Amino acid sequence: MSADRNDDGVQFRLAVDADLPAVAALTERAYAPYTEAFGAPPLPVTEDYAPHIADGGVWLLEISGETAGLLVLEREPGYLMIFSVAVAPEFQGRGLGLKLLVFADEKAREAGYREVRLYTNARMERNIALYSRYGYRETARRAHPERAGWIIVDMARDLG
Repeated sequence: MSADRNDDGVQFRLAVDADLPAVAALTERAYAPYTEAFGAPPLPVTEDYAPHIADGGVWLLEISGETAGLLVLEREPGYLMIFSVAVAPEFQGRGLGLKLLVFADEKAREAGYREVRLYTNARMERNIALYSRYGYRETARRAHPERAGWIIVDMARDLG
């Protein structure tokens, strides 16, 4: 099993099949405020994570053995896509979202990518602000293909 440990006790490890229920539960809890605000769950809540886990794309952030967050990465031609960044509610406000973004950059560089991309809902203003502070730039806005009235914000970060 692949794992990376930081000097602050935070460990990242690849999710395995047995982690699927925990991945789904953490995602649902992390996105719950948006599900309530939007009247429907955001895409990450309804996603089947089994294929992502099988592809080696789900990384868990653990603190003292407890899953505090997760990152779902997809390799695309020319860039690494962040499909989801989620932090468990009880761990929010500790800078773990930023740690997940830094980790995504590390994984992108290791794989030879020079760009990381993500997309989010235009109403997730707090997330957009975090991504912007971290160096992501908005590249486009588009209508959600399945949810009338929802706007997707595409963002990218150049790794130089």
